[in-house]
Formats: sequence, C-alpha cells, structure tokens
Amino acid sequence: MISTIIIAVTAMAFIGVIAAIILYYVAQKFKVIEDPKIDEIAEQLPGANCGGCGFAGCRNFAETIVKSGSMEGLNCPVGGNSLRNIIGGIMGVQVTETTPQVAVVRCNGNPANAPLKVKYDGPFTCQFVHGLFAGENGCPYGCLGLGDCVQACKFDAMYMDLVTGLPVVIEEKCVACGACVKACPRMIIEMRNKGPKGKRIFVSCVNREKGVIARKNCSVACIGCNKCVKICPHDAIILENNLAYIDYDKCKLCRKCVAECPTDAIHEVAFPVRKPTAVSNEQLAMSN
Repeated sequence: MISTIIIAVTAMAFIGVIAAIILYYVAQKFKVIEDPKIDEIAEQLPGANCGGCGFAGCRNFAETIVKSGSMEGLNCPVGGNSLRNIIGGIMGVQVTETTPQVAVVRCNGNPANAPLKVKYDGPFTCQFVHGLFAGENGCPYGCLGLGDCVQACKFDAMYMDLVTGLPVVIEEKCVACGACVKACPRMIIEMRNKGPKGKRIFVSCVNREKGVIARKNCSVACIGCNKCVKICPHDAIILENNLAYIDYDKCKLCRKCVAECPTDAIHEVAFPVRKPTAVSNEQLAMSN
C-alpha cells in the first residue's frame, strides 16, 4: 500500500517537472521583450484614452511610436507640441511641431435664423433624430441641438447654449481630440487651425442644398452664390455642391469674403470690430 502511494507521488512529481520544463521552453521561445521606452512614453502621455491620436488608447499609441521609430504622422492632440518634444527626447529623434487646432461649429441655425417648424418629442440623441427626420427647423444638414457632441467631450470643453440651441466650444479647454467631430451625425463640427492670436475665418454652414431651398429653412445659409470665391485674392475658397469652403492653410485672413457674403454665412473670430463704412452723399441720394 505504501509503495503504491510512493509510486503515485513520484509519478506526479515527475510529470510536474516535465510539464514545468516544457512550459519554461515554450515561454522562452514565445516571450516578447518589450522596449522600456514604451513605459517611458506611456508615463508621459495624458492617459485620457480619448482616441484623438487615432489609436485605441495611450498605451497603444506609445507602442506604435516605439515600433515606428519616429513621430512622423503621429500626434497626441491633448499633449500638443510640448509632449512631442518630450517624446522626441525619449526616442532620440527630431520632431516637427504641429499647428494647434480647435473644434469649430459650422452651423448658425439658431431659432432667430432658422425658426422651428415642428416640435420633436422623443429619444433625445442627435444620432437617433438624424435618421428620423430633417430636424425641427427643417434643415437636413443643420445642428439638431441634442448635445451628442457635448456628451462625447471628455474635457468639458463644450456646452449647449440654452438660447441658441447650438453647441459652444470653450477654446481654452478644447484639446482638438476630435471626439465631438465623430459624435456629430450631421458633420457640422470641424477641426481647424486656431490661427494667429486665435483669428479664424470659416463658412458657418454645411448645407448643400440649392440656395433658394437652403434659405427657406435658414436665413444665414450659404447659397452658393460664388461671390466669396471671386473676391478671394488667395484662391483659398472653393465652391462644391452649392457650398463654399475656406481652406485654412491658404486663407490669409484678409476678410474680404466676410464683407462680400450676402447671407452672413462667413464668420470671423477674434478680429477687431469693423469700423462703420462711410456713406457718401451720392449713395444717400440714390438710396432716397
């Protein structure tokens, strides 16, 4: 009886040793040696896991940087250029600075400009309503005002204006992660360069309907009249599908297009207030 127990224990011990040896060699063969730089970079990243870099999380972003060996085409919008320089130091590579950007809401369809035609009463998400109907003001391209973008922002950089019913970006808090851009089913939010001293010019409309139809729903809609395109001396404005778009890389902030737009669809930000234009006696006579 005792000998049987001894044999069983010995056999189990032998099997355990053999299994341990096999597992050791398997582990050695398939082990992955992680570059310590991954941990160094991951510690420097903000840990927001917002997806603004285009990857699943900060750790995944750090692994990609180390594997690629450079910062080319890679950027953490939350950390900005200061973080790029730190990562460049860890990697031992030169980095180029990126242009700071900010989220811009390209819709001005408040109740004054786009009066409500119906009253919606149902699930309050933009994603749901977008698939249901054009919206309370009838514009199939405009902001639905239900705040999906605000909910998506992890940095409290947006809020819904109770008067206009439109989202407002708090520029000081916006890190240009792009979460609000992805959350908006109408694609009215865009990442644009902040511009020198915060100065920006953009078309605050994404309506691609013909001018007459667009203005029926919103008095400040872009009507595709082409006036801004013609007056721009820098070829910074294009007109496609009845909608004007200003290329912020080409725009020199001359503001000629702003004054030319007949519907005030082009907005200027952080510029000094324009001086009233002098009216000549001849113009007064003609107006009378």
